[in-house]
Amino acid sequence: MSAQDDLPKLLGECVHCGFCLPTCPTYVLWGEEMDSPRGRIHLMQQHADGDPLSDAMVGHFDACLGCMACVTSCPSGVQYDRLIEMTRAEVEREHPRSLKERAIREMVFQLFPYKRRLRALRGPLRAYQRSGLERLVRRSGVLERLSPSVAAMERLAPPLGRSPKLPERVAARGGHRATVGMLTGCVQGEFFPGVNAATARVLALEGCDVVIPGDQGCCGALSLHSGREEEARAFARRTVETFESADVIVVNSAGCGSAMKEYRALLADDPAWARRAEALSAKTRDLAEFLVELGPRAERRPLPVTAAYHDACHLSHAQGVRGQPRALLAAIPELTVREIAEPDICCGSAGTYNLFQPEAAGELGDRKAVNVDATQAELLVAANPGCSMQIATALRRRGAGIAIAHTAQVLDASLRGMGRDALVARDS
Repeated sequence: MSAQDDLPKLLGECVHCGFCLPTCPTYVLWGEEMDSPRGRIHLMQQHADGDPLSDAMVGHFDACLGCMACVTSCPSGVQYDRLIEMTRAEVEREHPRSLKERAIREMVFQLFPYKRRLRALRGPLRAYQRSGLERLVRRSGVLERLSPSVAAMERLAPPLGRSPKLPERVAARGGHRATVGMLTGCVQGEFFPGVNAATARVLALEGCDVVIPGDQGCCGALSLHSGREEEARAFARRTVETFESADVIVVNSAGCGSAMKEYRALLADDPAWARRAEALSAKTRDLAEFLVELGPRAERRPLPVTAAYHDACHLSHAQGVRGQPRALLAAIPELTVREIAEPDICCGSAGTYNLFQPEAAGELGDRKAVNVDATQAELLVAANPGCSMQIATALRRRGAGIAIAHTAQVLDASLRGMGRDALVARDS
């Protein structure tokens, strides 16, 4: 049975109870029924009954972040995540977008899933940031007039520093406990290389031999969550080939981990790949999830820091990983963890959402920044590069001087006894 054959059953599971409404970011922002999960399901049903995909209908689907907060809040078990992905694939197949929309989308999907292209961008972008042109361009508003999406890309780019190159194997320290494959990610690898370096060190210090394939490519997360199914399948097959010999694959980017755990559904209809994809999904672990399963061995040294922990949607809602990062942070002596209000409301990053829907993403980013700032924490801990860029941008707009680090970087600082300044003095 194809995924499309499941559609009537999936649509029929929604009883329109409204439990999803207070968790849906766009409904919270605008209070519009058609910008809520149940409203979008109503539109999906209309299309399934024969109504064509109108511009207005597609606009409501495009406005969805795909954050899946509605999935975890739904008492009926509605699989809205599958519904929105199927619908987006239908939109990509059937709905003609404007020339400007197509151009922006192609630019994004021809750049971000390709490490070499991102790497080629690093040099010019770093020179641009250091030259002072960045401030001039932002004050002029020229990019906003050219394209809000291009302006969002420029605004979200983190400050770029040195990019350490990881070896293909990092040996376990203090006795071998496990061998793991490590996904480096596209945006994570090129814009946040320090996160990958910290991840490899932490795993090694906990007794893991870390295998980091040099020829690994994009996992397909951006394509999958944007309805570009065939593109996502191609990326998924390559990732399966790269990592299927590993006992476990550790991922430090929430969106990537979520996508890899979805391979079992993405390639379910492909007889040559279904079992291989199922096996890889079963072996994929988020870093925090894996470390809690493995159990601590390396000594945690004190970190006198007050930190706020941000739940990335593709970690908390898609993967159900909530307690594990908090448990890892709580085990660090002298580190205090503060909770952020409205933790289930997305920050507005959502993969490519802050590029294609920059106005709504900006509203959500500002809302998240207010809640982060209210914790009075010195450090924000997040486990997804998109969230880090989105919230950092919103905090800068607010003038809030809060450092941002990945869970791996916090653990790395503790295990190596680096002290608080290694985190709170961080530039990005």
